[in-house]
Amino acid sequence: MSTPAKTKTGGFPIGIRMTGEFDKLPAADVAKWATTNGFSCIDVGAARLPHVPAFQKGGLPIGTIDLFGPEWSGMLSADAGRRKATVALGQKMIRESAAAGVKLFFIVMLAEDEKLPRKDTFGYMVETYGQLRDVLKETKTKLSVEGWPGCNAQCCTPESYRAFLKEMNSPSYGINYDPSHLLRMGIDPVRFIQEFAPHVVHVHGKDTFVDPERLYNLGTEQAPVFAAGLPWGGSFWRYTIPGDGAAPWKKIFTTLKSVKYGGYVSIELEDVTYNGTVAGEKRGFLAARKFLQSV
Repeated sequence: MSTPAKTKTGGFPIGIRMTGEFDKLPAADVAKWATTNGFSCIDVGAARLPHVPAFQKGGLPIGTIDLFGPEWSGMLSADAGRRKATVALGQKMIRESAAAGVKLFFIVMLAEDEKLPRKDTFGYMVETYGQLRDVLKETKTKLSVEGWPGCNAQCCTPESYRAFLKEMNSPSYGINYDPSHLLRMGIDPVRFIQEFAPHVVHVHGKDTFVDPERLYNLGTEQAPVFAAGLPWGGSFWRYTIPGDGAAPWKKIFTTLKSVKYGGYVSIELEDVTYNGTVAGEKRGFLAARKFLQSV
């Protein structure tokens, strides 16, 4: 096991979010490679819950585990019965994961019906996630809400995060800070972290490259007529490893340090340069780790 890698600013331990081909490897193999290369945690999907002991035995703590798999959108369903069933599923998984030593749950607030008014899906979200308050408090665990803006999701913008946190009114609900999503939406990632830093419970090490020429030619409002979208991206942007995009990581880490953030920075690899093979993804994790250690 090598010396744990940390960011230069803030000294935050660096971890990995399991995605792509790398996620198909056995837990013991992942733990051995990750700890050998200085990574301090692993973020896993809900299906990996049975493998948590193997990661831990290999010296790799769980940073986050996904709350639900494909059932996320049931929490924002217009069907009251589906919402009730999904809440029960969430309560069950929180208890089972907490018993295995997991303390932080990853979630995206996906709308089941993308055509429903956002006011409606916001109400469903407040209703269902409010019903997790007691079990989160009981198990001393927290939710880490990521702002991926697809599927008409809630909690992607300062407006919707602000409103949700006000409604929940509990330290059990926090933010997964991922500047890559803010950048693709045109939201200032530094201003966002300055406002919401006290609520950040987990950080994704991911970035977004914005192509100024394509942005000029295509704009943001309409789908392009002739130009195809970029891999792992849209018409004018694509996700990258930290350092290959526009995120100002030193300012981000400085702000987190000022509020005494004590969590991980987990590399989420969604970069066409590296994704697609285990070897390529390992190279991507190492390149991202090297950059984060230098910031």
